[in-house]
Amino acid sequence: MDSWVNSAEVLGSDLPLELAGTGNRRAVLMGALREAVRSGRLAPGTRLPPYRSLAADLGLARNTVADAYAELVAEGWLAARQGSGTRVAERAAPVTPAHRPRTPERPSRPVHDLVQGQPDPSAFPRTAWLASARRALAAAPNDAFGPGDPHGRPELRRALAGYLARVRGVRASPERIVLCSGAAHGLRLLAEVVGGPWAAEAYGLPFHRGLLASHGVGTRPVGVDGDGARVGELTRRDRAVLLTPAHQFPTGGPLHPARRAAAADWARSTGGLVVEDDYDGEFRYDRQPVGAVQGLDPEHVVLLGSVSKSLSPALRLGWMVLPERLVTPVVAAKGEREQFSSATDQLTLADFVDSGAYDRHVRRMRQRHRRRRDQLVAALERRAPHVRVTGIAAGLHAVVELPPGTERSVVRAAAWQGLAVEGLADYRHPGAERAADERDGLVVGYATPAEHAYPEALEALCRALPPG
Repeated sequence: MDSWVNSAEVLGSDLPLELAGTGNRRAVLMGALREAVRSGRLAPGTRLPPYRSLAADLGLARNTVADAYAELVAEGWLAARQGSGTRVAERAAPVTPAHRPRTPERPSRPVHDLVQGQPDPSAFPRTAWLASARRALAAAPNDAFGPGDPHGRPELRRALAGYLARVRGVRASPERIVLCSGAAHGLRLLAEVVGGPWAAEAYGLPFHRGLLASHGVGTRPVGVDGDGARVGELTRRDRAVLLTPAHQFPTGGPLHPARRAAAADWARSTGGLVVEDDYDGEFRYDRQPVGAVQGLDPEHVVLLGSVSKSLSPALRLGWMVLPERLVTPVVAAKGEREQFSSATDQLTLADFVDSGAYDRHVRRMRQRHRRRRDQLVAALERRAPHVRVTGIAAGLHAVVELPPGTERSVVRAAAWQGLAVEGLADYRHPGAERAADERDGLVVGYATPAEHAYPEALEALCRALPPG
């Protein structure tokens, strides 16, 4: 970039901010602001102009100034608080050349966790689970303590068949259900049996894409918009498509009814397979239940589910509801004996479902998660009304939309606040073309923190957001 010079009056004072140098304009602006603070020309507590005003004065893009402010906040030079603007951070005394500025140390590990996909471990229903375990062990047949059947325990498959039909609209007999250790295990088995290539939503779990790739199954992205996956982009070459129809992960929202029908029609007409990850299917707050796509065509849709979000990922219990033609090859891929899920845990979950304890726990957690979501929305409305929150009608996370070009700096600022949170770009398929609907944002999980720690986590999040 060519050498350039510019200046602006700071708060109408006689102190001009001189920008001169060659290279990235954001870097030059950050260097000038650091030098002004270091020299004492900008005293602790001095309020800086809004980034829009400074951008206009300097002839820079607004995003350039906003990103510079955000990075200097993350480094500790500036401090930003909703309602009081951006100010020079408080220091004991101006830093002289003999005392070089010291960048504040980043916390060695996160203090607050707002990463999506993990329930609060303290919410596990220990008493009810223990009661089910006692009943299940007392009634367990002798063969439960021998080599396990790779289909899974019949008691749990029967319980799940009834529960999924009642709650998710699934059409399947217990013989169509094969138990696994979670959705990831189910994907591994399907990759081995079905082969590739697959289509996958342009936003989704990179872990799942990597898992498929490790089994020789490549994925190509299908666009995502406000109605979910654009299933009209599916082709005859795709052997399967991985979807999150109940609540698109991570952008939020159910798959539109017309697209649900179109996905089933595509599978039926091409011989393909819809792999339905029933992500967040049980946690809804502001809308009516959305049944599983599997109910539209049980012979061309696989439903993947688990208890990792509703109970705990430590249980390693999941299920596949399969078309009849896939049951035998999937069981063969598992092996001759059950190697992945404890028979006693399967029996306990069967009792937990049959006794109604699972329904009661889900209802209780639905109320708790809704309260957490409302706290998040209220905190952002109060402290950062300039940001938009989406994907909040269901699930365990929300998307906080950010000004274009600020996502990386906000994630860094959050890390300096001791906050673990992820950017929306982390979930974008690497093969997806940059499109008009691409946006910056944070994927904020609100289920993980303990009750006493959640307000402080929200405070840290608000401090990390760019000023309005």
